[in-house]
Amino acid sequence: MATVDTLIVGGGGGGGGCGGGEAGGGGAGGYRSIVGITVAAGNYTVVVGDGGAGGVSGNNTGNVGGSGGASSVFGYSAAGGGGGGWWGAAGADGGSGGGAGNANHGSGNTPSTDPSQGNNGGHQDGGDTGGGGGGGAGAVGADGAGGNGGAGGAGTSSTISGASVCYAGGGGGGSYAGTEGSATCGGGAGGHGATAGAGGANGTDNYGGGGGGGGGSNVLLPHNGGAGGSGIVIITYETADYGTCTGGTKTTNGTKTVHTFLLADSGTDFVAVDGGGATARKGNLTLLGVA
Repeated sequence: MATVDTLIVGGGGGGGGCGGGEAGGGGAGGYRSIVGITVAAGNYTVVVGDGGAGGVSGNNTGNVGGSGGASSVFGYSAAGGGGGGWWGAAGADGGSGGGAGNANHGSGNTPSTDPSQGNNGGHQDGGDTGGGGGGGAGAVGADGAGGNGGAGGAGTSSTISGASVCYAGGGGGGSYAGTEGSATCGGGAGGHGATAGAGGANGTDNYGGGGGGGGGSNVLLPHNGGAGGSGIVIITYETADYGTCTGGTKTTNGTKTVHTFLLADSGTDFVAVDGGGATARKGNLTLLGVA
């Protein structure tokens, strides 16, 4: 039997929403890069997780962002990112943990994998400050401090598609009245606390980034969290090792064939499934033996 390599990224968590306070960024979806999986010819289910919904703010209250959906293939799974918290509730655990508007960030690498699929979110550094950034695949989310939101944790780059692409960055924390938390690798920036209606930005679809946290000093202004970005599954193998194979978007990279599965893919082989948090979509990969 031949071998395949795969990249699996879960959907990012939504940022927390909060009026009259601060909220944390959503955690990135879990990031798992697995090489040399022995796979026989046959049909295989591929699941791609969606991002979690952003938390909705209220008058001096808020809501935790929704957790992202898990992505999976060949028995390996990358968890969805944890939703960002606000000053009244902790960030949620996940592939990477949600940032917090209080001292209680979400834990990453939940459930535990080896190597780790993600990192913890950041938290609020006491008083009327900014929310913590969501954890990313490559680093923990930064703490909010001095009225400013913490930056989302860095993501991790992969060359499995033939180009170097950075995935699974955490969402930035929302500011209380200062600077919003920044984000990279598909994460959404936090909202600016002094600006009317400036909630957290959405994470980027197909990168598994966390949504930005909302929050602000004015209880009457809406400061909703951004939605998390959907995940992705990429599978590659030496073209000569298999026959004509189908599933997802099929491309070539030198001597390798690459199959890319996105949440937005359509066709009769995709059906909605429960992603363990947010929604997900299920596709099919068919690997044929060499004639």
